[in-house]
Amino acid sequence: MIDGEPSSPRVEPELGGLNAPPETPAPETAAPPERYPFWGYADVVVFFGLALPCLLLGALSVTVVLWIFHIHVHSQALQLVPAQFLGYGYLFFALYLLLKMHYGRPFWPSLRWVCTRPGTGRAILYGFVLAFGVALTGAALHTPDIQTPMKDLLADRSSILLIAVFAVTLGPLCEELAFRGFLQPVLVRSFGGAAGVVLAAIPFGLLHLSQYGGSWRHGLLITIAGIGFGWMRQASGSTRAAAFMHAAYNLIFFAAMFSQKGSIPHAW
Repeated sequence: MIDGEPSSPRVEPELGGLNAPPETPAPETAAPPERYPFWGYADVVVFFGLALPCLLLGALSVTVVLWIFHIHVHSQALQLVPAQFLGYGYLFFALYLLLKMHYGRPFWPSLRWVCTRPGTGRAILYGFVLAFGVALTGAALHTPDIQTPMKDLLADRSSILLIAVFAVTLGPLCEELAFRGFLQPVLVRSFGGAAGVVLAAIPFGLLHLSQYGGSWRHGLLITIAGIGFGWMRQASGSTRAAAFMHAAYNLIFFAAMFSQKGSIPHAW
């Protein structure tokens, strides 16, 4: 700077905020875990409340078909099994509508019909083991061999064959979807794993009580079996595994029946 020349003030360049520290992005908050089961006790009451009307509707449907086509069945089982099949169909169609229309969720994944470990083979093996365990428990309880409505249904070979097929296919499928797929998760959420499994098995045993003439020993054995199926559902997270275990359990008892030639009626 030359003496006598006025000094000009120093002007800092405008950087348009380039010197400002970068803004720190707000931390992302983790989404809350999905509530499962997403249904509640009101839905359970609606579902099981529809069971009797749906079964009656199934029985009425079969009766109407037999009347229209003038079909005469010689065995009660030949009418009851198709009626129960249709009744289950109506009931689970209602459940499908509940899950799909009300909650917007898919049917099979919601009820945890999924492949998990243990796999199908091990679930079947556990079903065999459970059947032998229940048989031993029945012997220890001195369970009486009484005439029951179930025995009345097994009056001829065609009835035995039809009930056996139903007992190892559609029966376990529908019962496990209802009790272990739909009811048990709600109870487990409220009372914990062990209590939820037992509480779901109690109405399962009561459902079968009428088939055995109200025998409390038979009802207790069925409840124990239900606890076994519930354990499989809880341990594996799969209703599918519980259904395979249930089917294997039923298969053992029908295999034992077929192995005793004297207990099989000759008439078809």
